[in-house]
Amino acid sequence: MTNAEKENTVRKKRVAFILVDGLSDVSIPSLGFRTPVQVATTPNMDTMARAGVSGLMDPVEPGLACGSDTAHLSLLGYNPLIYYRGRGAFESLGAGLAMSPGDIAFKSNFATIDDASGIVTSRRADRHFEEEGPILCEALNGVKLPLFPEYQVCVRYATEHRCGVVVKGPRLSGNISGTDPLKDNRPLQIVVPLDDSEEAKHTAAVVSELSQEMRRILTAHPLNAQRKSQGKSIANVVLLRGCGIRIEVSTFEEKHGLVPCMVAPTKIIAGLGLSLGIDILDAPGATGDYRTLLTSKAAAIAGALSAPSKSPPSIFIPGEEDSKPGRREGYDFGFLHIKAIDDAGHDKAVELKVRAFEAVDAMIGQLARLLLEEEAGHDKFEYSLCVTGDHSTPVEYGDHSFEPVPFTICHLKDFVVAKGGESVLLSTDLSPFNLPIAGSSALAALAEQASARASFDSYDSPVAGDSVVRFDEISAARGCLGRFQGSEMMGVIKKYIHL
Repeated sequence: MTNAEKENTVRKKRVAFILVDGLSDVSIPSLGFRTPVQVATTPNMDTMARAGVSGLMDPVEPGLACGSDTAHLSLLGYNPLIYYRGRGAFESLGAGLAMSPGDIAFKSNFATIDDASGIVTSRRADRHFEEEGPILCEALNGVKLPLFPEYQVCVRYATEHRCGVVVKGPRLSGNISGTDPLKDNRPLQIVVPLDDSEEAKHTAAVVSELSQEMRRILTAHPLNAQRKSQGKSIANVVLLRGCGIRIEVSTFEEKHGLVPCMVAPTKIIAGLGLSLGIDILDAPGATGDYRTLLTSKAAAIAGALSAPSKSPPSIFIPGEEDSKPGRREGYDFGFLHIKAIDDAGHDKAVELKVRAFEAVDAMIGQLARLLLEEEAGHDKFEYSLCVTGDHSTPVEYGDHSFEPVPFTICHLKDFVVAKGGESVLLSTDLSPFNLPIAGSSALAALAEQASARASFDSYDSPVAGDSVVRFDEISAARGCLGRFQGSEMMGVIKKYIHL
């Protein structure tokens, strides 16, 4: 065989990267002092642990309770201390608002304020705002500022109670505070400059005027009168936070030598990906909340990683109504983001976090089957699977915390062996399914499930890599990767997929 022929037989390395937002947790008394991840029945993630290597990862640095945006920057190899410019630009780009140099943007919530006292009684007017949100955004889009007529305001609905807001015009600075009090039953905040520049002082005045005008429009909107008559909370204020500008960095492909794509219905994550030159795939039915269709996410990533054997999904372009064709040659790094686990943590929903995590595990089985069909059928690619989180969102706290997250990576071929062979994996049901509804079982039953799962900790042996046989926070601590920081993650992945 000639060298050219040998070169042609080398299979291209590609990786499916599953990021479970808010993955980690703390020991919960009602679960027998185990975490939701330990309690959940996750045969596919456990198989990944048996087939590969594991460790514990601090997404940014030990002891830091980070946001999803800073965590994602760190994990993808961009130091947030250097590159972070506020989350507003990420949310707005992800919502479909194009941004130019000099524009500022905000991550924004529709909220409820008591007009008499100025107290924000609820930072989320309604989690289920899919019908009303676009209507109110249309009313706010293009709002005129009487004192600053030279500025253009663009508003677009994102998800749930969120929207993106972009301000275009001269002499704008991203170095200002917002109006969001960050907790319920606190006063609406006054926008102030965060430095002594004239631009920051001027921008604070512009945004203050914007906040007042948006509040005026919402208060008078007939939709709020209708909601009030129905006994629902009204959305009479937009909370503006995370003022930011679009970051200018080298692309993910330039930095890592891998062509990336992403499934991320959560707009702030999609916007972050766009800022790094990552293509955002269409995945019908993927919503970024509890109603999301996980099977659609798996199919989109598998399709992107299978091209050109199969046509890749379409991709999303900010500022354009229609999707564009994906990269014909396909992608090397498929980023699959899942938000529902984080939502369950914020909602302090113990059982839902367990059951949603089990649903994620079922999706991973579907993804592995789809990739195996491609790997075995065309012999062009060699796949790896990786799963981790971006931070902890303990259900006991209802907010982000600083606990490390488990990390596992394996080769698909080793996953197949650990699973029991190709026939076993190929029997995985590919039928679409929804996240389970909480309340179907009692906490006592979950505790019993946890004890049963723990009793089987030694029934399986590792197939490759280290001695870890379970995917959870405690088991991962015994992995050969040890405890490492998120900035090292891409280096680990790039080394591993070529082993």
